Amino acid sequence: MSFLTRRKSIESITTMNETQRLHRTLSWWHLIALGVGAIVGTGIYTLIGVGAERAGPAVLIAFIIAGLVCICAALAYAELATLMPVSGSAYTYSYAVIGEGVAWVIGWSLVLEYSVVCAAVAVGWSGYAVGFLQSAGIDIPHALVAGPHAGGIINLPAIFIVAGVAGMLLVGTRESATLNIILVILKLAALAAFIALALPAFDAGNFKPFMPYGFAAHEVDGQVRGVMAAAAIIFFAFYGFDAVSTAAEETKNPGRDLTIGIIGSMVVCTLVYIGVAAAAIGAMPFLDFSSSGEPLAHVLRTLDHPGVATFIGAVAVVALPTVILAFMFGQSRIFFVMARDRMLPERLGKLNKRGTPVAVTVGTALVVSAIAGFFPLSEIAELANAGTLAAFVAVGLCLIILRVRKPDLPRVFRAPMPWLVGSIAIGGCIYLFISLPGVTQFRFLIWNLIGAAIYLAYGARKSRLAG
Repeated sequence: MSFLTRRKSIESITTMNETQRLHRTLSWWHLIALGVGAIVGTGIYTLIGVGAERAGPAVLIAFIIAGLVCICAALAYAELATLMPVSGSAYTYSYAVIGEGVAWVIGWSLVLEYSVVCAAVAVGWSGYAVGFLQSAGIDIPHALVAGPHAGGIINLPAIFIVAGVAGMLLVGTRESATLNIILVILKLAALAAFIALALPAFDAGNFKPFMPYGFAAHEVDGQVRGVMAAAAIIFFAFYGFDAVSTAAEETKNPGRDLTIGIIGSMVVCTLVYIGVAAAAIGAMPFLDFSSSGEPLAHVLRTLDHPGVATFIGAVAVVALPTVILAFMFGQSRIFFVMARDRMLPERLGKLNKRGTPVAVTVGTALVVSAIAGFFPLSEIAELANAGTLAAFVAVGLCLIILRVRKPDLPRVFRAPMPWLVGSIAIGGCIYLFISLPGVTQFRFLIWNLIGAAIYLAYGARKSRLAG
């Protein structure tokens, strides 16, 4: 079983054949936009309703808890990404620090995370798109805008947007990143407008009782409730900065740009999230908007701002695809690096003339479309969280292990208080994972058992380190 612990050296990770290297075309502003584009999306536009339903007004605490864990993980990511400025994110770091077996599990979990996130955002986008079209007098048959779980047949709008984003990525990385910046500015403008219009209606009475379902995750009438239950899904709203680390190999100045991109995107999004959540709950009782497929637009319509509500919906329709773009970008890069390491068939890592891995991009789009077309948002988001939590635990471990094993290794960015930062990232993620529904944990286990079978049958024998 020694193949499970064989490791790549940090030096070998950053040295590779130029024909297998991605092109350096991105600057720090592209990375901040990529991070904000990935973070600000379904989590705040749609899952704020799901979180409020689980925790009531105390969803604000859920945002703070999830944000704290993610900030610690972001600091660990920033140190490791600048130390190993190549694609692969937590998979690459685990390969160099812990070993091939753990690297495979993390890479396989990241494939789950990015694929399922894309699907979750596509479903969230579909809810806003349908609402926007209905406000314009255009009705689409319910059977074509909802999966079997909601009494429909297939969610065609969700499939449509996945195909559109995949087409953007095939055009080229820099072109996609530039369009992403424009759409991110639109999203932030819409959220600023929401806060400005909702705050005048602020009623402190809407925060009472503040914690109606308690702190720990537990079942209430067959549903998981509590602050930690909300945090376990609200966590979905914060991550996305890890998608920035997957762009390390395509960054012009990794040492500077990756740190700015990862930390900068987290700071911007944490401030925006707390402001939006406080404004929404202050404007109306959480039960009045928690079940809506477009909660922010619903709040504004109730406050008699139908025009701005339509604008919010329109921006969500136009700009939520930036999240799909960021995560589909990240997923294709994870697949690409695993193929480059021969953990998956090497032909999957073939690049076209624009430096885009076509096969994995198209394959990702097909899988994401299948998930988005038939599954509900909350279950998709929870499963995505499970994969991400595993990756964040690995990154926290890598940070601590490298500080012990190679304390004098030159670091462009050094995470402050690494033992504390790493421990919070590890412990927080484990607690959040425990707070997920049992069925989600079971599905995650099944996914990794399938992955283990693939690794033992192919990756363990074919990887570059196998000789």
